[in-house]
Amino acid sequence: MIALRRQVALALTALLAGGAACQAQIWHERERPGPAARPARPAPPAARPGFTLVAGGAVLPRSAAVDRAGFDARGKGHDFRPMLAGAQGAVDTADLALCHLETVQAAKPGTGGHPAFEAPPELAEALVATGYDSCSTASGHAPDGGPAAIRRTLDAMDRAGLRHAGTARTQAEARTPTILHAGPATVAHLAYAEPTEGTRLPPGQPWAVSLADEGRVLADARAARQAGADVVVVSLHWGTEGQVTPDRRQLALAQRLTAARTGGRPDVDLVLGTGAHVPQPYEKVNGTWVVYGMGDQITGAPSDDRSVRNGRGNGSTLGRFTFSPPARPGGRWEVTRAEFLPQMYDMDAGRVVDLDQAIAGGADLTGVRDAIRDTVLGRGAAKDGLTMAR
Repeated sequence: MIALRRQVALALTALLAGGAACQAQIWHERERPGPAARPARPAPPAARPGFTLVAGGAVLPRSAAVDRAGFDARGKGHDFRPMLAGAQGAVDTADLALCHLETVQAAKPGTGGHPAFEAPPELAEALVATGYDSCSTASGHAPDGGPAAIRRTLDAMDRAGLRHAGTARTQAEARTPTILHAGPATVAHLAYAEPTEGTRLPPGQPWAVSLADEGRVLADARAARQAGADVVVVSLHWGTEGQVTPDRRQLALAQRLTAARTGGRPDVDLVLGTGAHVPQPYEKVNGTWVVYGMGDQITGAPSDDRSVRNGRGNGSTLGRFTFSPPARPGGRWEVTRAEFLPQMYDMDAGRVVDLDQAIAGGADLTGVRDAIRDTVLGRGAAKDGLTMAR
């Protein structure tokens, strides 16, 4: 009996030992490394996207336009949104949209227009609704109402969420660049008015309206770059009223601003002009696009004799520029596509008209559009890639 138990124990021991060896073999097989895995290739870095910038002409509602906005509001203030609807498709789809507001806000509700060049506060709200992000406010008419008018205007723009450049309520504000964001880029919007004989700055507040002094513009542009701006856009209220060709002052200042460089990089990346109240040419100067004059997006019957004679006081353009990021860190954001969209302000209907859309709809406006096209391309911009958008 004892011998039998011993045999069973020995057999069980052998069985357990064999099982353990088998289990060890199983674990050994599991732990044996297979063929070396090939390391995954890193995904190529995603291309940094660019952005589109759209710029519109002067917003200068005279009495008839203010009256029309009152009619469109159906007796409840003023509504400029229907007036600007013809520009909204292009403006609202841009990453950044800039305009020029040439009027100040009226002191009393229900007033405005010519000759005071004042507008109701609803105008700022309509510009935001159209898609504009910032407006230049420097012009020869900016100081007409004194510091109070400048303050009213900028306060109304702040309430509407519309940024501004070119006029200021305080000296500190005048020294602070307007910084905007367009896609991945940081954009500085600077604005200045060419001084004229009728420009009278508020006593003791010469900083209230930024004047187009070359040294001041370039100093501000360099400061904005140091503050982190990838792109510096300069709006200029300049030129001879009613003249479709840029005058010698425009040509000279455009040359100097676009030639200025710091560390091999241009100080100014785009120049947007208003002031002549008619469309003027676009031109690439020293590798930088200059719009000498976009015309008036909202206007009225021109009061200047020259504007009446050339008959183009209600024509304008929208400029559209596509910026692409630099190929290397610290390089320049380049304009890789430049376009213009011809427009007019229908003074009878009180509406901004996209001329291409109107012509496609059967309107007999081909001559108006072609005249604007010929003016815009008059200094050879087509050879540098400027096209009329459709």
